[in-house]
Amino acid sequence: MNPALAGMGLAALAGLCFALLNTGMRVLTHDLPPFQVQFLRYALGVVPLLPWLLRAGVAPLRPNGLGGQVLRGAVHSSGLFLWFAALPHIPFAEMTAIGFTTPLFIMLGAVAFLGERMMWQRWAASLLGFCGVLVVVWPSLAGAEPTWSLVMLASSPLFAASFLITKALTRRDGPAVIVLWQSLTVAGFSLPLALWAWQAPLPWHWGMALLCGFLGTLGHWLLTSAFRLADISAAQPVKFLDLLWAAVLGWLVFAEVPERATLVGALVIFAATTWIARVEARRKA
Repeated sequence: MNPALAGMGLAALAGLCFALLNTGMRVLTHDLPPFQVQFLRYALGVVPLLPWLLRAGVAPLRPNGLGGQVLRGAVHSSGLFLWFAALPHIPFAEMTAIGFTTPLFIMLGAVAFLGERMMWQRWAASLLGFCGVLVVVWPSLAGAEPTWSLVMLASSPLFAASFLITKALTRRDGPAVIVLWQSLTVAGFSLPLALWAWQAPLPWHWGMALLCGFLGTLGHWLLTSAFRLADISAAQPVKFLDLLWAAVLGWLVFAEVPERATLVGALVIFAATTWIARVEARRKA
């Protein structure tokens, strides 16, 4: 299979996992402190990796450079602190749409720090997809208090930096090692705030947190694998498909009926992702 298309497909599946993950974590933050949910998600994210660890032994635990893994964990944790602080105050669709600013920061960083060649089609697809996002969020942002929206927006460049570090780490470590150390480092950085506001979880909270840990680990493994197959900038326009996942889950879980603006924006996003996929396929061929 064409590596670029395979990478974009894995990125799309990762987006679905993250949409399901965000749904579960938003449910949990209704009962538990946000930073406790953050800690549980990453601490329990190690559980799906236990079969691999038991089979492979201790050797694969050692990354080729611990500093890069810790730096990635610190940067990602910083973005998560802002994101989780705003999570209980942001509607699901708006939260997802704000996250779509991350690809633009990633594409800029990929050119500046990774030396990737930026084709005009990638810029065009990302800007077209971002216009679709603006169509979705403009009605709600026009009359809303923007404080928490700005807090969540501030997490986007931090997440972009985290993903750029991940791309660099894929040159020397496999996806499982990177995902494992992300879970370990983010859980470690999150523990102090989690303990400060800790509440005793109910059994169903533990079950939901374990599911979130599984979805998060799977999503990051798929995304890291996508970064190994394709340029990080090539995979970014596919992220706009997350809006479709968010619209469906918002309707199923939170009874949020998609508005006309959501449907129009989704059509724009679909057009952008379909076009860039065809462009990448022809370029690699």
